[in-house]
Amino acid sequence: MAGLLNGKRGLVMGVANERSIAWGIARSLAGEGASLAFSYQGEAFGRRVAPLAEEVGSDILFDLDVTDGASMEAGFSTLANRWGSLDFVVHAIAFADKAELAADFRFRDTTRENFSQSMLISCYSFIDVARRAAEMMPDGGTLLTLTFEGSQRVMPCYNVMGVAKAGLETAVRYLASDLGPEGIRVNAISPGPMKTLAGSAIGAARRTYKHAEANAPLQANATLEAIGGTAVYLASDHGANTTGQIIMVDGGFHVMGMPRVEHL
Repeated sequence: MAGLLNGKRGLVMGVANERSIAWGIARSLAGEGASLAFSYQGEAFGRRVAPLAEEVGSDILFDLDVTDGASMEAGFSTLANRWGSLDFVVHAIAFADKAELAADFRFRDTTRENFSQSMLISCYSFIDVARRAAEMMPDGGTLLTLTFEGSQRVMPCYNVMGVAKAGLETAVRYLASDLGPEGIRVNAISPGPMKTLAGSAIGAARRTYKHAEANAPLQANATLEAIGGTAVYLASDHGANTTGQIIMVDGGFHVMGMPRVEHL
């Protein structure tokens, strides 16, 4: 099935390092023939992403801050000048204050500032990206984002990120309805607990990871390869009739759910 994405071009946002879910997706997309561009935020992440972009033959790499309208405008202008059009975007961007994801932090104490920033970066940024990307998809395309089961269940220490992901999932459905007439599909992939840089910021990450692996029907957590394969399907013509969906790739973690928090 090699070459499912031959001739397609897409932007991958949010690669942090070689263990990032976004990188697993990018590697799979490139393996099926897609041409990729990468955005990052800040010089430190730029240094990490540069060799990975080179590994998949990409020479389009730019700094982009989703909280800054001017930065967003500049980033998408860069893409428009290089390519003119887009076929897909992978949005793997989320943020919450690490202190409010700690094991001893209570959700009721979420600060106004952290709530606003978490929603802006983790939810609204996808809406903003969708609007800009849609202008570069005259023949239709695919928009993908990442979510987590913490939007539907209480997960230890996930706190405000669960609320932000719930908003993101609702945004996926509204965007799918809004952009469907233009041939643009909008979906989210929901992996189970994974050992990533972002995941390590959550206080109970190790316990949640071990619980999922031991109790999910497949007795395994998601792999980068499995998530990447799902993204290939959604971005390819095989996903032509799939939109507005939250696709679970988690070993059946969502089937089992989580016990009461104190039992972990």
